Amino acid sequence: MDDVPVADEAEDDSIPPQRFPHDLDDGRIDPDAAKVVRRLVRAGHEAYLVGGCVRDLLLGRTMAEVKDFDVATSARPEVVRDLFRNCRIIGRRFRLAHVLYGNGKVIETATFRRNPTDLDKTGEDLLIRDDNVFGRAHEDAQRRDFTINALFYDIEARQVLDWCHGMADIEQRSVRTIGDPVIRFKEDPVRMLRAVKFSARLDLGIDPATYEAIVQCRGTLAQAARPRLFEEILRLMRGGAAHRSIYLTWEMGLLDLLLPELSTYLYDLEERDDRVWRLLDQIDWLSANSKEPIDDIVLLCLLLHEPLMEACEGQRDRITAAHDFLEPLVERLAMPRRIADAIRRIVAVLPRLEQGKAPKFQKTPLAGIAEQVLQCSQAANAMRAAPTNGFGRDTEAPSPTKRRRRKR
Repeated sequence: MDDVPVADEAEDDSIPPQRFPHDLDDGRIDPDAAKVVRRLVRAGHEAYLVGGCVRDLLLGRTMAEVKDFDVATSARPEVVRDLFRNCRIIGRRFRLAHVLYGNGKVIETATFRRNPTDLDKTGEDLLIRDDNVFGRAHEDAQRRDFTINALFYDIEARQVLDWCHGMADIEQRSVRTIGDPVIRFKEDPVRMLRAVKFSARLDLGIDPATYEAIVQCRGTLAQAARPRLFEEILRLMRGGAAHRSIYLTWEMGLLDLLLPELSTYLYDLEERDDRVWRLLDQIDWLSANSKEPIDDIVLLCLLLHEPLMEACEGQRDRITAAHDFLEPLVERLAMPRRIADAIRRIVAVLPRLEQGKAPKFQKTPLAGIAEQVLQCSQAANAMRAAPTNGFGRDTEAPSPTKRRRRKR
């Protein structure tokens, strides 16, 4: 029934972790995640909280601020399913057990895995194509991307288990790969964007060797699956750190490959023109103050607003001009046609909408989204005249100095 490759049980080469006593208050841990861990342990299996939830709690975030509480265990997916009636197994390439609770909550429960064999990797081709090999806890930690994501939390012992020196990087507030960063980024180029996301969202520095490896390996983004790149761009825009995320991708040269249209526009800006960054500040304000997630169309309209408006300026047919601008993005990033079509319609109508001359459009399903884009654009304009951010929130006035990417 289980056709997943399994580590050789006869070779007991387990590596003990460093253990750090750390009492993560029960009030900060999702009770359903704790319930999953404790039931697995009572059944005789290893089970820990793992990854982002441990990282975020150690960095001082509350339970409400932690996006997902994930569990890693020695139990196989079928065993987890037998223990939990509210469980289903998903995935083919990477099989996971999802334990389901009310209100759509999912506790993702993954069996320990190890890095796939390196026998088929030759020359420069290090891209991971198979990542579904069961292993032990220390192997599971060592196969992860960054040290701060490789920490396990033992609920019963109230200890952090650390195989990769992640606690030191938590203390130093630094993003660092596990092992050689060049190899890790060639194995999975999307990890470079994840490094940016963690740095921006959690206000962490990037380890110098990791930073240099991103600059060196940025060309490997072309090997990544296009839908993954598109989704990672959206993730950079979410979570309240769009401004810093996009600035880091531009500084490192990643934006040249992902969105050369925007990168070129930023290079050509005149001094004191920081409107792109003010628009991104509006996204961050919305993320912090909206009860509902921001629509992807709004995120992309604001991200591409300035180069798109420039492309449409003086054109009689703004929809065609916007279409010609977006078509390379659709091809490069597998941007869904539904989103691209919505963006070009909104960008085409924005000038008339601002003048109150688009009564027919205001009756369409896109009217609310376009109105939100227009409000953010107007608020970004107001930020230049007054030290406010996001519909009146007081903050420091944005720096008028043109931002320049560090030359390498």
